[in-house]
Amino acid sequence: MAESDWDTVTVLRKKGPTAAQAKSKQAILAAQRRGEDVETSKKWAAGQNKQHSITKNTAKLDRETEELHHDRVTLEVGKVIQQGRQSKGLTQKDLATKINEKPQVIADYESGRAIPNNQVLGKIERAIDVRTSPGVVRAQ
Repeated sequence: MAESDWDTVTVLRKKGPTAAQAKSKQAILAAQRRGEDVETSKKWAAGQNKQHSITKNTAKLDRETEELHHDRVTLEVGKVIQQGRQSKGLTQKDLATKINEKPQVIADYESGRAIPNNQVLGKIERAIDVRTSPGVVRAQ
């Protein structure tokens, strides 16, 4: 009769979270909501074999005066592309579809924001039968 003893209580408990689950952002937020003490720390250069990752000292960086910029397409080239496209009766989207590029690429070339790519320029030239000038870049 020991099996049907009414005084015996069996307690079933859930397993606690694994280490990976306990480290997740959701687990941390849930523990904070419950009011538990949570300690988090950000490890610097964790998982890397770096002891000294300073590449340039600060004085060297302060002395650095060279400004590095990508060359851009000139506005004149953008106007030539825009006029050629309009003379063919194409929208920016139509031209982009014709040369397998995104419409934003055409908009960037026409506005002078694009970094010149000879392949894209060649496709545009062939699509609208216009030759862009050899000086297509300007310093930013």
